[in-house]
Amino acid sequence: MDSPLLSTPGAVPADSPDAEVAAHYGEPSAEQRALAEGSAVVDRSNRGVVRVGGADRLRFLHSLTSQHLEGLMPKTPAEALLLSPNGHVEHHLSLVDDGEAVWAHVEPGKAQELAEFLDRMRFLLRVEVTDESESYAVVTLSGAEAPEGALVTTDGLIVARKELERDWNARLAGLWAYEALRIAAHRPRLGLDTDHRTIPHEAGWIDVAVHLDKGCYRGQETVARVQNLGRPPRRLVFLHLDGSVDHLPAHGDPIELGGRTVGFVGSAARHYELGPIGLGMIKRNTPVEEALLAGGVAASQEVIVSPDTGSTVKIDLRRR
Repeated sequence: MDSPLLSTPGAVPADSPDAEVAAHYGEPSAEQRALAEGSAVVDRSNRGVVRVGGADRLRFLHSLTSQHLEGLMPKTPAEALLLSPNGHVEHHLSLVDDGEAVWAHVEPGKAQELAEFLDRMRFLLRVEVTDESESYAVVTLSGAEAPEGALVTTDGLIVARKELERDWNARLAGLWAYEALRIAAHRPRLGLDTDHRTIPHEAGWIDVAVHLDKGCYRGQETVARVQNLGRPPRRLVFLHLDGSVDHLPAHGDPIELGGRTVGFVGSAARHYELGPIGLGMIKRNTPVEEALLAGGVAASQEVIVSPDTGSTVKIDLRRR
């Protein structure tokens, strides 16, 4: 559903998959700077919200996801992945437990699919799963006090949808501002910077959304194999794009080296300090020092996921 904030004067809708919220409100650069400096709020209400209640909720989610959740304390944010049997990432959850239920937000259009899957997996456990996307929304807030009852996750607040039109005591910033800062922080987004074949090591989600010492869960074999042997097939890379070009590469554009396609462009944005930047997924053995072409735009690469990532190699997934 379209956000009520799209009726704000100057609001310009974002492109798919974010067309239900604003890309900006007329001043993209100023909005981005305000968000970075801690005085803005971003409407991300197109994201899906799923609630998992019941006495067995933590044990249930612990058994299915990549994260250690059995002992998760109330109001402690966490991230988790739901993997396919072959270890490919199907859902990325930003979640928090409020003492009675776990609340998670996921990519636009994914809540119903996730809720239906979890509901099928309940069996005899005391668990209740509901898609709450029509009643609750996600916002990112910097430099202002969260409203009473808001649930704080690693990258946003879950609030009652009616709160979207409250006085936030902060400047409205569009999704362009949020995305530019996200890309600069090396944080991949499922479905934009990943595809149906992506495994956790490739995207840098190890240590962030994966607990390497927990028990069995769906897709764990792939995680363990790459962790023990290293060298995932591909790696997430940060792209410093040529600022003299008047356009950004599009999502899905090929990344090339010497005329050969080595990957694809995920997200791209104009950062208020760094200029044009992006994230891409490229073949693991692409030399780290080589310049690339991203959708025809010259790009130097900054390593996020090392070609040798595994048990002895750390991933540069910054949090800003």
